[in-house]
Amino acid sequence: MFTSKQLRQKYLDFFKSKGHTIIPSASLIPENDPTVLFTTAGMHPLVPYLLGEKHSGGARLANVQKCVRTGDIDEVGDKHHDTFFEMLGNWSFGDSSSPDGIGEKGYFKKEAIAWSWEFLTSPEWLGLNPNKLIVSVFEGDIDALRDEESAAIWRSLGVAKENIIYLPKSDNWWGPAGQSGPCGPDTEMFYWKGDGENPLPGSNPKIDENNWLEIWNDVFMEYYKKVDGTFKPLAQKNVDTGMGLERALVALNGFVDVFQIDTFWPLIQKIQELSGHEYIEDIEITKAMRVVADHIRAAVMILGDDRGIAPSNLDQGYIVRRLLRRAIRYGRQLGINENFCGHVAKEVIKIFSDVYPETARNRDFILNEITKEENKFRNTLEKGLKILRTKMRTVGMDKLDQLPRQNFLEGYAPATLTGKFFFDIYQTYGFPFEDSLEEIEKNSGSLLISEKEKLKNQFNEEMKKHQEMSRAGAEQKFKGGLADNSEISTEYHTATHLLHAALRQVLGVHVEQRGSNITAERLRFDFSHPSKMTDEQKQMVENLVNAAIQKDYQVSFKEMTLLEAKEAGAIGLFEERYGEKVKVYTIGDSAGKSAAIPASATFSKEICGGPHVDNTGALGHFKIIKEEAVSSGVRRIKAILE
Repeated sequence: MFTSKQLRQKYLDFFKSKGHTIIPSASLIPENDPTVLFTTAGMHPLVPYLLGEKHSGGARLANVQKCVRTGDIDEVGDKHHDTFFEMLGNWSFGDSSSPDGIGEKGYFKKEAIAWSWEFLTSPEWLGLNPNKLIVSVFEGDIDALRDEESAAIWRSLGVAKENIIYLPKSDNWWGPAGQSGPCGPDTEMFYWKGDGENPLPGSNPKIDENNWLEIWNDVFMEYYKKVDGTFKPLAQKNVDTGMGLERALVALNGFVDVFQIDTFWPLIQKIQELSGHEYIEDIEITKAMRVVADHIRAAVMILGDDRGIAPSNLDQGYIVRRLLRRAIRYGRQLGINENFCGHVAKEVIKIFSDVYPETARNRDFILNEITKEENKFRNTLEKGLKILRTKMRTVGMDKLDQLPRQNFLEGYAPATLTGKFFFDIYQTYGFPFEDSLEEIEKNSGSLLISEKEKLKNQFNEEMKKHQEMSRAGAEQKFKGGLADNSEISTEYHTATHLLHAALRQVLGVHVEQRGSNITAERLRFDFSHPSKMTDEQKQMVENLVNAAIQKDYQVSFKEMTLLEAKEAGAIGLFEERYGEKVKVYTIGDSAGKSAAIPASATFSKEICGGPHVDNTGALGHFKIIKEEAVSSGVRRIKAILE
């Protein structure tokens, strides 16, 4: 069997041989990026370098990035959707005609496509059958030309003309994530996993997911989308590529679904053991096992991140809570009525502790938070059951077996027992719709198929409305980003450094950053602290930050190793995510426009990727708007610059 460890190593070895610097995975929790809750692709931590900032690793990078995507949570349960996944990626910052980076020059379409094909098909690397691969390229539109250049490169590598398909922007275009930013066409590679040696004639991979597996994507950032919606050529042309490790392992091993790979199958085996069911028993059992395995796997990786997020009702914490509670509900469908998530979580930690040591390092936190959430949710489920039974007594359903059988939805209690009622107790208490039906049938006898369908349709309609509202709210909440509002966002970014330093002065050195989020309107900063801040403490923090602003400190940086950063007294997460060297930003070593002041006057020294203002005097006046709890031991401050 082709293992995840083998694939990761082969990928990194291949791109190292092509002059790439290998960098570690960044955190799953984005730093100062309001456009996403989690790191959803390898490029997210690298946006500053795509925009022109120089990376200490040079113009060519490669890594294996931890990723979480939450838009498809409700789709998990099929053969290929997964919430947490690993993305194999390589990047070029600037093509060979652009100014050189450190070390190797950048590259563009020719090299990126050729290397993708070599890695996929060469016997030395993955050795996939080239006859089972087809590719897609951008068909062109009013904004950008048809990508004949990529098509020609594919043909030069031996890909038949009929195996190159042209698709619109909705399929073969990347970005930007916000209103403006780098973007461009992409070319995607698909692997045939259907019956037979060769693909079906005329088969379209975009509408035939049962037979095709998207395996790689090369993005060519050659345009910049402006706020007004128009496009202009980029001075620095970049390459951003991604291969999903899980999907690639499915193709390499000839598996039926992603849950058979070695980072999933031990979880399925544990769930089989806990439930007494077999994975292939029937379609509903299979789906339930997939959901439980996927959701606990994703929750563990979020909790186990060094910026780990505990379950809560806010932002990333809400996603962790939703994942765990959905896993518990599907566990109930499998007949697992006792706490079980911790048993599956231990298997996840065992699988990933070597490649992502933070999962082992944060083991106690992971298991404690999962146990607390599981206990809390089981209590909530009991409350939901009581509400349902109370409602049933109110409408007389607890005595229904004593009355003549009738269609009670239309003739008995049409105004009270609706899909909306069941959705409300699901939304409030997490009580599953299927459990509601089961409870009704215990008291009224079997429901008619038409009655079940009516309730299910009503429930699904309410769910759809809720999802649309949530999606609209999220889009509003997370719109924008550093690329869209560079000046004001840069000011807020610098202000988080002042806030962090001030909190440590007022509350103590136990304060550590647990996450931040910046928009053009405010900053949000999460930090470790066991109790609510007093009004006096908040005022002291405000005063310290504003004093640092008034002193117009210079903001400067130096590149150094992690060891040198520690020895220099820098704070921040000491994770190796920028390569061999990190940037340490210092605020206060010298005044912006006057003579040098003693080093002891340094206000802040912190590891960060930027961007920052040149002098603190540009920040205006700092004001704390709100201080609140996020989860146990983590507080949140929202603040503005006036």
